[in-house]
Parts: sequence; structure tokens; C-alpha cells
Amino acid sequence: MPDAVMRLDKFFSSQSILSRKETAKCVRQGRITVNGEPARACDQKISPGRDRIALDGQEVGFKQHVYLMLNKPAGVVSATEDSRYPTVLDLVPPELYRKGLFPAGRLDKDTEGFVLLTDDGEFAHAMLSPRHHVPKVYEAVLDGPVGPREQELFAAGMTLASGEVCAPAGLRVLSGGEHPLVEVTLVEGKYHQIKRMFGAVGRRVEALKRVKIGGLILDKTLQKGDCRALSPQEVEAVISRIL
Repeated sequence: MPDAVMRLDKFFSSQSILSRKETAKCVRQGRITVNGEPARACDQKISPGRDRIALDGQEVGFKQHVYLMLNKPAGVVSATEDSRYPTVLDLVPPELYRKGLFPAGRLDKDTEGFVLLTDDGEFAHAMLSPRHHVPKVYEAVLDGPVGPREQELFAAGMTLASGEVCAPAGLRVLSGGEHPLVEVTLVEGKYHQIKRMFGAVGRRVEALKRVKIGGLILDKTLQKGDCRALSPQEVEAVISRIL
């Protein structure tokens, strides 16, 4: 919590700014101040919610949690660890990494696009809860055309071959041709749901990418495998859907 008391070195490491060893070095060099006074020691007790902490004259704000946007490439698993494949956490650069990070929702290994990484368990639970109906938007390339019939089936809530009943979903054709690009909007996340839904109408998904979560669109400048921190406004674009 912002008003909790913690060690100065823990504060900097929790914000992914300095390691504890680096904090100790900066304290010795006089580069860190607390309320305008040089820090006394790396284990000095501070309250991030009340004390003003600065490094090289620049005030350092406290982020209780981190929220990252990752553009996941194919071949990477949405897990914190895996013995066979690289994970989404392997793609997080050291300056953004924080202990406790995990993917808030999963994408299949071969599905690309937006994965939200956070260490905020309460937020992730609320975002993934079916009762909040946070929409996720995907773009898919198909092996053949779809039209009004498939759109009506998606909108009505399909029953899969397994007997599972899907919530109503949106289906929009973005471009036609032999391998059309379509947009699918889901408010749930059943196992391989989009591939199974199209399979039920005789179509195969050739490529799949998540492009939006809640009100937040995947940054088009973010290259595959790259990630960045979300701004407070971007976090709000997702949180506003679950309040």
C-alpha cells in the first residue's frame, strides 16, 4: 500500500528502477534524497505515500502495481514458466520486470497479439470474471468466406460440438476474398473458442490475433515480442469496463 512503511532499497527494486545493490551505491554517492535530505542508508524506512523520494533530483512516484501491454508472437506460451517453450514473461525487459507478474488471460501458443501482464491479482480476477463481460476483439484469417448466416449464428450464441454453449459473439468481415480477414468480439474465453466456433460452421482459422481488450487497442507501433507499460489512462480504459 502507498502509505505502508518499507525499506528504501525495497522501494526502488519494487518500481524496477534500481536493484538493492544499486540503491546502496546511489545512497553512498548522495544521489538519493528523502524529503529533500540525503538518504541515510539503503535500509532507511520510508512511506511512499507520504515521503518524497528523488533520484538525481528527479522525484520518483510509487506504482503499487504494474500493467504491461505485450504484443505476443506465435510460438510463445501465456504462462509464467514452461519447460518447452518461451513464455510471455521471457519477453519482458529487465527495466519493466517485477516479481509476481503474470498474464491476465491467455492466448493460445500460436495466437498473436495483445496480452496484458500485471502483478495485480484483484484486477486480473475482475477482468476475467464472466459477470463483467469485458470484450476481447480478435482478427482472424479464414480459409473461406463467411457471411450473414455465420454472423447470425455467432450473434445467437453457438452450441459447439462438445455441447458447450457460447455467449453471443460479434462477427464482422473486414476484407473479402478466398482468405477473408474477419473481426470477432468475445466476452468469454473458452478453450480454443474462436477456432472451434468457425469449425462448427465449416471454416478453418489460418491466423489469429487479439487486437483489443476492453476499451484498449493494441499499440500498432509495438513490434512482435515487445511490451511497454500502460499509462494511467490506458489502465482506466480496461478498468472502466469492470467497475
